[in-house]
Amino acid sequence: MISSDWLVRAALAQSLPSRINIIVMEGEGASSSVRQRVSHDPVVKIEDDDHQPIAGAVVVFALPVSGPSGEFFNGTKTLTLVTDKTGLAAAHGIKTNEIPGKLQIYVTASYRTLRARALINQTVEGAPGVKVRSPELQTSKSGGKWKWVLLGMAAAGGAGAGVYYGTHNSSSSPVSIGTGAVVFGSPR
Repeated sequence: MISSDWLVRAALAQSLPSRINIIVMEGEGASSSVRQRVSHDPVVKIEDDDHQPIAGAVVVFALPVSGPSGEFFNGTKTLTLVTDKTGLAAAHGIKTNEIPGKLQIYVTASYRTLRARALINQTVEGAPGVKVRSPELQTSKSGGKWKWVLLGMAAAGGAGAGVYYGTHNSSSSPVSIGTGAVVFGSPR
């Protein structure tokens, strides 16, 4: 005898699409000023493989944690929505930060076991006449050369140890030398 639970799962499996797609409906290429609300809210449509809208898909809009970014109306960098019956989800109320440049809004969608992702690219423009400074890698002037000297000494010491154990170790077990995380900079 076949259980009704199995029949429901079988019918559901047959009705599942094989994939989902994110279609950017609004917001791509929009320009906004720093510390302002975006000029065009990002809007996406979630479709199945037959281009039919998917209601009830979970859509997450995420803003970068640094650089040109902003926050949603609720003060966070992520906003989670559920698509309506037309498959649409709109991230209203993004306010940009003070850093001009390319703003990439990350979009992920999930529906049951299916996942999709997309990027919405916008531009955050600085105030007229204000010089835009590009983010630079800042390094400490003090001890800069010593960091490289110490790194070279550590690498040479590791290589020397490998050669020594490789030639003086009578066991047949191999010697493995690895590095841990190497971090330069001031303590935080």
